[in-house]
Amino acid sequence: MKPTENPGTPGTPGSPGTPAAPESPGTPATPGTLDRRAELSEFLRTRRARLKPSDVGLPDFGRHRRVPGLRREELAQLAGVSVAYYTRLEQGNGRNVSVEVLDAIARALRLTDAEHAHLTHLAKPPQHKKKKQVRPQQQVRPALRQLLDAMEGVPAYVVGRRADILAWNRLAAALFGDWGALPAQERNWARLCFLDPAMRDLFVDWDKKASDIVSHLRMDAGCYPNDPQLAALVGELSLKSEEFRSLWATHDVREKGHGVKRMHHGLVGELVLSFETLRLPDDHDQSLITYHAEPDSSSAEALRLLSSWGADASRAGAEQRQA
Repeated sequence: MKPTENPGTPGTPGSPGTPAAPESPGTPATPGTLDRRAELSEFLRTRRARLKPSDVGLPDFGRHRRVPGLRREELAQLAGVSVAYYTRLEQGNGRNVSVEVLDAIARALRLTDAEHAHLTHLAKPPQHKKKKQVRPQQQVRPALRQLLDAMEGVPAYVVGRRADILAWNRLAAALFGDWGALPAQERNWARLCFLDPAMRDLFVDWDKKASDIVSHLRMDAGCYPNDPQLAALVGELSLKSEEFRSLWATHDVREKGHGVKRMHHGLVGELVLSFETLRLPDDHDQSLITYHAEPDSSSAEALRLLSSWGADASRAGAEQRQA
């Protein structure tokens, strides 16, 4: 069954399931925030551009295509909506769009679960009261800090919104760096990855790490487009890092619950560590990240050496890299 475009009068702005009439293209975002309409527009454009007709079972007659990927009319046909309807949505007009239509478009675009959730956040943001609400400062529960300290032999830390590093244990500092010596604002994975040259030395697959971080920020932007600190962070990194600008423009989003990272530490050399991301049930904006090595491996021995060095390991490693 095709999704219902508009149960009311076709094309009537404000009817259920129909995006509202476009605002002026020059309408700016609120200062200090990200433009949700522009985010929605570019996300849909980039997802459509990555698909070819053959990917979705449509004939490709080999004619010259002015744009990469599917045409709007082809995507609209797959989703079961009119071209005009989809065009308004791709112009950033997601107001009043139905969940059923978003689901159909997500299927047509072959979106992952993370991309589907991101599309929903952009098109149907949570309704907030008109009174501006100040988001409280991120806090880590004392019991969770105690758990981090008790996790000997396992580098672990808590990350929050905007990829802020909120808490960590001694071995995480030995592996990744002395975060306690940094101002709170600089304890952020995005800033560290793109602005600290030491991170390029530490992560063997730095490109992959950088891409994962930008994807994390994109997910945050969909959930919290009115976060001025996130907008400031994106603006700063866009000015200071061409690589960040390039990755941000892809609009890629994904969630990494687990995986493997290869690192080269200045003191102990190569490490291959598996990581697990455990989202906290009482605060979905915070996650506990842990790293571990295969038992009896050279990486396990390297972690033992780092643990014996303690917090001095990060400083000694930095000094060795600068020598």
